[in-house]
Amino acid sequence: MALFTFLVEDNRTIRDNLIPALEDLADATVVGLAETESEAVAWLNSRPDDWQLLVVDLFLKEGSGLGVLRNCMNRPASKRAVVLSNYINADIRARCMALGADAVFDKSRELEAFFDYCNDGKRAHPRTR
Repeated sequence: MALFTFLVEDNRTIRDNLIPALEDLADATVVGLAETESEAVAWLNSRPDDWQLLVVDLFLKEGSGLGVLRNCMNRPASKRAVVLSNYINADIRARCMALGADAVFDKSRELEAFFDYCNDGKRAHPRTR
């Protein structure tokens, strides 16, 4: 069963490589894309039932991934939000988790763990908050 995924990433090269990798390695279907915080928030608010996994980068063409996370803090436990960024440190990880991220991954060092997480997410995986 496909994992319906909404991707917030402004770098075209990363998107062009990440989408087929998600399809191949995590049986994910990317149901929407956004390059900015406002595009992401508008899509998420207008289609609350169309996604299961949100994958968000921190630095966007406009706004930030932190604003996207803040917007969906009160989502149902069945919907997960994951940060996938090149700029992860302990402070950023803590801020993302405080804003409701279920997991935070560094693009340059933790892609395998990210795909493992996506595959694990096909089973019921409610947040504990």
